[in-house]
Amino acid sequence: MTASMNAHGVPGPEAGSGLLHRTGHALRGLWRKQTVRVRLTAVTVLLMVGAIIVLVTLRTKAPVVYQTAAVSRGIIARAVTATGSVNPVLTIIVGSYVSGVIQDIHCDFNTQVKKGQVCAKIDPRPYQSVVDQDEASRNVARAQLLKDMANLAYADISARRQAKLWARQATSQDSYDVALNARNQARAQVALDKATITQRTAQLLAAQVNLGYADIVSPVDGIVVSRNVTIGQTVAASFQTPILFLIATDLNHMEVDTNVSEGDIGDVRVGDRADFTVEAFPAHVFHGIVAQVRQAPQTVQNVVTYDVVVTVNNQMMLLKPGMTATVRIITAERDNVLRVPNQALRYTPAGVDTERAPSGASSTVWLLKEGRPRPVAVKTGLANDTYTEVASGSIAVGDRVITFEQESGDQTTSPARAALRFGR
Repeated sequence: MTASMNAHGVPGPEAGSGLLHRTGHALRGLWRKQTVRVRLTAVTVLLMVGAIIVLVTLRTKAPVVYQTAAVSRGIIARAVTATGSVNPVLTIIVGSYVSGVIQDIHCDFNTQVKKGQVCAKIDPRPYQSVVDQDEASRNVARAQLLKDMANLAYADISARRQAKLWARQATSQDSYDVALNARNQARAQVALDKATITQRTAQLLAAQVNLGYADIVSPVDGIVVSRNVTIGQTVAASFQTPILFLIATDLNHMEVDTNVSEGDIGDVRVGDRADFTVEAFPAHVFHGIVAQVRQAPQTVQNVVTYDVVVTVNNQMMLLKPGMTATVRIITAERDNVLRVPNQALRYTPAGVDTERAPSGASSTVWLLKEGRPRPVAVKTGLANDTYTEVASGSIAVGDRVITFEQESGDQTTSPARAALRFGR
């Protein structure tokens, strides 16, 4: 646009107003550019301030809360756990030596029996007939002996007579020899008859023994815990003795046969105390003594166990044969010893300004003193699943040992602020 001029070459009023308009427009553009820069600078400053606040907040340490437990005195017992079954100390298997039909039964489950008492009877008639036959055979042999002894007496008289005649030369040599031979044969026959009687007597005794086995008797005093036969049942004892009754000698004394793993069997000794429970009486703890540690291994699916026998008094008659027992064998026990929880020995504080643990210490516990953990070197002794004995160390009953720590407001221990050490 060309500014208008008057006749003397001087710009007119229209030219002045255009200049002012262009100047104002330029000033307004410059103001807009300055405002955007100020805004960008303000936002940048705010972001930097926020980042600084976040960093300062993250680096600020939250208060730490220490969980402690008191040092105490008490019992520490190390135990081996196992399972087993309750059985009578001695269980007698009563079977049948002979075959036949059960004629009578005089014992049932839980019957108290005495030694020699008849519990069942097999039909004795087949065995009685054999006894009668053998007895008759022996009587025949005895009669034959009497007959042959009479013959021997006659042969002896005849031989002496012939000897006298032969001395006077009144008989022939042959007659004398015949008489001597007859006497010798008579003597041999008598000896044979005696041997036959002995044989017949032995056969009779065997038949009588078999007849006696027809009565199934209890060999001991006890109680019948199992009956496996009924009246009319045929018992066959040809290849294997059938089991008719199981008799427990004394249920007042029981034993628990437990299976202890090969990793624990080295700690078990005869005489160790054992406590166990059964499912029938879960609140009742039974007490026993290890009576045997058997050497025979038992391998099931490549797992080796050993049979440990625990004897127990059953005067209350609560235990019954076959019950499953959960056994705890006390392999070591100490009373009135200074002890700390196992967690205290596994705890090590982290991320706080603490004194270093003493070098060369067998174990270290951390006492809470004046709000800060302080290490104390201790020598440990017997340990179980809960406590460890403190054999020596600068701690006393009532001291508070740290078991773990947590930041205030946290529900669980922060992994970044506490570390557990194992194997101490």
